[in-house]
Amino acid sequence: MTLIEIIFVLTGTCAVLVFGGKLVCLLMMLVPKLFCPLPETFFTALGKWAVVTGGSDGIGRAYAEELSKLGMSVIIISRNQEKLDRAARKIGNLTTGREVKVIAADFTKDDRYGHIQENIEGLEIGILVNNVGILPSKIPCKLLETSDLEERIYDVINCNVKAMVKMCRIVLPGMQQRGRGVILNVSSGIAKIPCPIYTLYAASKVFVERFSKGLQAEYKSKGIIIQMVAPFGVSTPMTGHQKPDMVTFTPEEFVRSSLKYLKAGDQTYGSVTHTILGGIVQSIPTWVLQSEAFQHHFREYVKEKVGG
Repeated sequence: MTLIEIIFVLTGTCAVLVFGGKLVCLLMMLVPKLFCPLPETFFTALGKWAVVTGGSDGIGRAYAEELSKLGMSVIIISRNQEKLDRAARKIGNLTTGREVKVIAADFTKDDRYGHIQENIEGLEIGILVNNVGILPSKIPCKLLETSDLEERIYDVINCNVKAMVKMCRIVLPGMQQRGRGVILNVSSGIAKIPCPIYTLYAASKVFVERFSKGLQAEYKSKGIIIQMVAPFGVSTPMTGHQKPDMVTFTPEEFVRSSLKYLKAGDQTYGSVTHTILGGIVQSIPTWVLQSEAFQHHFREYVKEKVGG
């Protein structure tokens, strides 16, 4: 066999492996019960408690509600005490025999983690959902057009980046000691592409992806699942309560779907629809995404969706 023939064979083999891997991933998304089944006792076997940051509303509250339905007691952490109490009452009404604790903490501040650690010390935490996050501005814009830019830089890094790392630092030792646990780090589909006018937010979510993958490699052998979840459209206060449609889920729909894929690997879009959308978005040439025309039309689209 000549060198040219060897190169063609190797190239063809690589192509088959790549597309074969993508096909397997798609099949896993389509039939999770077949490829990555979860036992009925999966969640309760992890530990009694689930901790959810940003748990008073949106995706965070949906995770808390669903995990409570699955048999876990929950701790929800957010900055607004009134919203926390309201969410706790709702979760309590959905289930019986499950405890609900609330911790008021503003993740844009630096000095809240001692208070959090004191309140969860000694609890058997089976799941941590790092969901808390903020946008620099309701309507996407170029970095220097962001109102109160210095303050927003500080808030986004503290809330979207530091909070996740610090919560892992608090919870991970107990999981390692028990040899089991799940950490879900909520990122965003836009972290997969260059995303001008969402630059600061998207960059913070790229950190979530890289941190999650690295941490999973470090602690997988300890029996701990660390997964990055990257949704696209979900109707939440952050997205202006967009009307649910084919690609925009309610928080409850998204959470029920995403929990099916806990054993599907170190990252997931959380649903078949968002997986397909992720493939489409990543196939768009970078020059298109970075063009002024795209930025303008994308901004107007979001503005219309959120009613800005």
